[in-house]
Amino acid sequence: MIVLEPFTADDFSQLMEWVDDERLMKEWSGSMFSFPLTQSGLAWYVEGANDMNDPDVFIYKAVETATGVTVGHISLGGISQRDRAGRITRVLVGKSTERRRGICQGMVKALLRIGFEDLKLHRISLGVYDFNTAAIKCYLKCGFQQEGVLRDVVRHDDDYWSLVEMGILEDEWRALQAG
Repeated sequence: MIVLEPFTADDFSQLMEWVDDERLMKEWSGSMFSFPLTQSGLAWYVEGANDMNDPDVFIYKAVETATGVTVGHISLGGISQRDRAGRITRVLVGKSTERRRGICQGMVKALLRIGFEDLKLHRISLGVYDFNTAAIKCYLKCGFQQEGVLRDVVRHDDDYWSLVEMGILEDEWRALQAG
């Protein structure tokens, strides 16, 4: 089972170890950070995060309950109280050897619970590059629906990456919980 705990400066070195090449960093964060990640480069990222009194962004580390080991990273940002909406960003299963074990699904489901139950959101969206088929399958299993594709939105070296937009509404999530 996966639990989400607040991501803090104490977790920077673990994240820097995982994000060890420029392409992975771009897949994980878009253009939010410069490669390589540094302590000072991450400091702004956690400022004001995880404040239930002023919810703007929630940043988490994913911990496997059986071992107590941190196995991933995920955040929920772009929170609009008026529209009751948020956006999942920066999803990462730490070690590549840990992938395909349901960790991503556990992280996303835990974050959806926080978004829909604790924050009372109506809609949660995300974007995933179209070549990341494992992530797309994970999000579909969690109840997300594909809503469209933004073509050639990011350039990496000589390639362009397209972004699959996905979303889930609170009623869809509640139906999954009941079923």
